[in-house]
Amino acid sequence: MYDILDEAHARARSYLATIQNRSVAPSAAAVAGLRELDEPLPRESTSPEETLALLDRVVSPATMGSAGPRFFGFVIGGSLPVSLAANWLANTWDQNAALALSTPGVSRVEAQALRWLNELFDLPPETAGAFVTGATVANFTALAAARNGTLARAGWNVEADGLFGAPPITVITGEEAHPTLLKSLGMLGLGRSRIIRVPADGQGRMRADSLPRISGPTIVCLQAGNVNTGAFDPFEPLVERAQSQGAWVHIDGAFGLWAKAMSRLRPLVKGMERADSWATDAHKWLNVPYDCGLAFVRDGQCLSRAMAITAEYLPTDTTERNPSDFTPELSRRARGVEVWAALRTLGRAGLEELFERNCRQARRFAAGLREAGHEILNEVALNQVLVSFGSPERTRKVIAAVQADGTCWCGVTVWQGRTAMRISVSSWATQDEDVERSLAAIVRVASSEAPI
Repeated sequence: MYDILDEAHARARSYLATIQNRSVAPSAAAVAGLRELDEPLPRESTSPEETLALLDRVVSPATMGSAGPRFFGFVIGGSLPVSLAANWLANTWDQNAALALSTPGVSRVEAQALRWLNELFDLPPETAGAFVTGATVANFTALAAARNGTLARAGWNVEADGLFGAPPITVITGEEAHPTLLKSLGMLGLGRSRIIRVPADGQGRMRADSLPRISGPTIVCLQAGNVNTGAFDPFEPLVERAQSQGAWVHIDGAFGLWAKAMSRLRPLVKGMERADSWATDAHKWLNVPYDCGLAFVRDGQCLSRAMAITAEYLPTDTTERNPSDFTPELSRRARGVEVWAALRTLGRAGLEELFERNCRQARRFAAGLREAGHEILNEVALNQVLVSFGSPERTRKVIAAVQADGTCWCGVTVWQGRTAMRISVSSWATQDEDVERSLAAIVRVASSEAPI
């Protein structure tokens, strides 16, 4: 009955072994081969082995090699072998990580992982956390607590009375706020177009001297790790000023929050721990499988009031932490297990080595491309590099040619009016030789592309 699991394991190992040297992007032929999946729902049953073989034969070649060492298109880590193995085991347990009484094992693992993360990020010990799908839902979850807590300070019970007739909440963000933050604000009924946008400097950092005067219920959203440049808002002056005027401060740190684990970069995140809520992704720089986001709220009661659920049939235990009291979902997989496995295996030293290595590799990309005569548009403070190859048309042409070459995969962005290639170095699997190989390919392709 379970032989299919052995076959799946063998196919997965083969995939990971071959991804090291295959073209990072799937070939046109592999994508065209997906048409084989266009079939009606089978009338008769087929063997599990046949189904798995079809999936591997048709879909595996059509995947982007984001689990490999030379994918730099987005801030996507691979999966550490231990986190992938923990993911497999947790999925085998098939636990609904909602209630401590019914799933005590994974609930305890999740609670321990959150305690370790609080320590790693230097968050206040009373901070409550939640495992969610990604940074979008992490922002949504933390900002739901922010919305409810901010209105509670104004004497309004949003859990009972909703937003109709509630005091208006002012939301302030930087000009370079990530679109997922804006989406979260929209889903929470706080609007997207009514947000006050504070000007940013040349690296995307919110200008502290431009923060408007705050009055009434207000949420100020800051950023740890600009998605293009990797830059950090100046937390100390912004947090102090915002909180002194009664605002709730939220930090979107989808990947930048992990800089707290690097002794060299701690000055960049100084003051971050004084905020009221935070959001990050573990499937980005911690290199655990998709999907795994994290929301943290200093006032745990604000978070639980926004998220808790009760029903007569749910076996709650008031002596233990019930994960579903802190997340939008009731039913969800035990994604905290792979985070626990990564943290326990790497420890502080391993985490710092991983993050510092990726930052050093990003600086190497910038130095090599600059030496080849190309313009680096950002200060490489973290793991992001922006490079222009000239005109927007030429830059896009070079990026397309690099993607077609297959040695590595980098994406396109537009940064403060400049079209650029964005290189995000986020994977545990990326070694220095991968950087040199990719750098050589980019320089070679760029030199062969005639200006448009």
